[in-house]
Amino acid sequence: MEAVIAICAAIYLLSQDNFTTHLAQGFEIRLEPTGSVTAMSGSSTCKRIRNSLERFGRDFQGNIAPIFAIALLPVLGFVGAAVDYTRANAARSSMQAALDSAVLMVSKDAAANPTMTSQQITNAVQRYFTSLYNDKSAFGVTVSATYTPSSSSAAAKILASGQGAIQTDFMKIAGFPQLSFGTSSTSTWGNSRMRVALVLDNTGSMSSNGKMSALQRAAKDMIDSLSAFAKKTGDVYISIIPFSKDVNVDTSNYNAAWINWAEWLGEPPVLDPASSYGGSKPSNWDDIVEDSNCPFKKNSHGFTCADRPATLSGAKSDTKRIPSSGKYAGYICPSVDSGSKIPGKAGVFYNGCYRTVKNTIATGSGASCGSTPHCDCSGSGRNKVCTQVLHPWRDTDNPGAAAAAPAAPQPSAAANDGGWTGCINDRDREYDISNTAPSTGSDGTPSTKFYAEQWKDCLPATITAMSSQWSTLKNQIDAMTPSGNTNQSIGLAWGWQSLSTTNGPIAAPGKESGYVYQDYIVLLSDGLNTQNRWYSCPPSGPCPTIDARQALLCQKVKDSGVTIFTIQVNVGSKDPLSQVLQNCASDGNFQMITSATETADAFQNILTQISQLRLAK
Repeated sequence: MEAVIAICAAIYLLSQDNFTTHLAQGFEIRLEPTGSVTAMSGSSTCKRIRNSLERFGRDFQGNIAPIFAIALLPVLGFVGAAVDYTRANAARSSMQAALDSAVLMVSKDAAANPTMTSQQITNAVQRYFTSLYNDKSAFGVTVSATYTPSSSSAAAKILASGQGAIQTDFMKIAGFPQLSFGTSSTSTWGNSRMRVALVLDNTGSMSSNGKMSALQRAAKDMIDSLSAFAKKTGDVYISIIPFSKDVNVDTSNYNAAWINWAEWLGEPPVLDPASSYGGSKPSNWDDIVEDSNCPFKKNSHGFTCADRPATLSGAKSDTKRIPSSGKYAGYICPSVDSGSKIPGKAGVFYNGCYRTVKNTIATGSGASCGSTPHCDCSGSGRNKVCTQVLHPWRDTDNPGAAAAAPAAPQPSAAANDGGWTGCINDRDREYDISNTAPSTGSDGTPSTKFYAEQWKDCLPATITAMSSQWSTLKNQIDAMTPSGNTNQSIGLAWGWQSLSTTNGPIAAPGKESGYVYQDYIVLLSDGLNTQNRWYSCPPSGPCPTIDARQALLCQKVKDSGVTIFTIQVNVGSKDPLSQVLQNCASDGNFQMITSATETADAFQNILTQISQLRLAK
């Protein structure tokens, strides 16, 4: 700093007339802080100038400026290169997105139209790409596509490649006037096969607001759309599972080893001491004979009396007295159950009657019942008669040689006292939330088999195993008629069974090697759960006991690799959200629709997802 002051002072004095005089007299010049100039001795001046020059040579504080000046050019070069590279990367990303979309759309077209030629496919890729790629900074953009048809060992494939370049703004200073970029995309199809279980609510509430007709149209449209992806046998299979409280497996299965007939043949559990309900007979049971008052009361048993087996056409319920004449004289027949005692039995017919059988044990003056149960003596002297009164259920009990009871009827479509209508109830607990294969041996407890049931609202539409007979599937949908209460769990369980190739009574065809199989369940319901084999709830719901079982089942189905789509049809938002139905869906694949007209859109949304082709980049 002092050297600078001295130089400044010298410049000032050079402009003054007396500069030579001061220098000759040996004075030094110094710029004072006040701005005045002071003359000092010459020897002192030289010494200070020399010292200042030496200090200047050792001072590094001013070196940053020349270093920055030297480094400025490459720094600007790197910044400019980053800017140019970012622009090139953005153009490449746009090209990647356009190529992905182009090959996906063309692969869908090719899958739906197997007559497309290789040239048509490559031309379509270029056409789609041109309409999608709009990056104005790129030039020299070219696209090429290669199509490889499917074979027995490989899927059909489209490989599309694109190249282009951008003009640089900064890097051209360094001799790079443009940056090139390129990318590619591959789409495969033909080795992915779909299996779709349509689990469709057929409950009574589906009859209102056009819901059933809308469902039938949408489901048949989905079958038509899915069938377009089947270019060879096995590419697409579909099952139809109509459900209410039960499912109908068709009466043709009456000899199937996987059906448990215990409840269909059994007496009402509220009257059966051996049942899990610990039932018991009315206190006046032994006194009931022809023309007696009906021993059953709805609030005590859930049913009253019918004049014949309640499953028969023309049966009259709530009869006051036991028939005293005709074919059914002395028959004590339960009417349809109201569910007031055992909620899960609401709407169930007990397929039989208690028959009144009178066995004479002894006669004469010395007659007595001894240890014979259900025995009573009347009269006196030689007119005394001791009689045993029995009430075997469905004639399956042996009332003694004198009764000449017929053999127990077999559970067939033409069984005594009304034929089985095909309805199947929930399996025993833990098997109700699994797709364990039913045993073919004797029944155990709990049973792995499926329980036959005689239910008043048994659906006319039967379940249809995985099939590619599109007209048969659509006819089955046309046969659906709404009836009964809601048990989403049984529909889901049978949908899962229909996807199994080994465990179910309606096992799906085996899966071939060399293909990727995707299993789907589409579950549509218009209400909350209201009844299963054990419980019944009001329609306003929710029904925690049934929902809890369904939640466990949903998780097991998803854990097995099946993708679940669920739809709640809630016309006018009358019902609350079905939380169990929403949670049952995989990855948020739940839709709430509030109008029957939205059913088609809901199915189309699902179709878009399950027909999505996988992109391999």
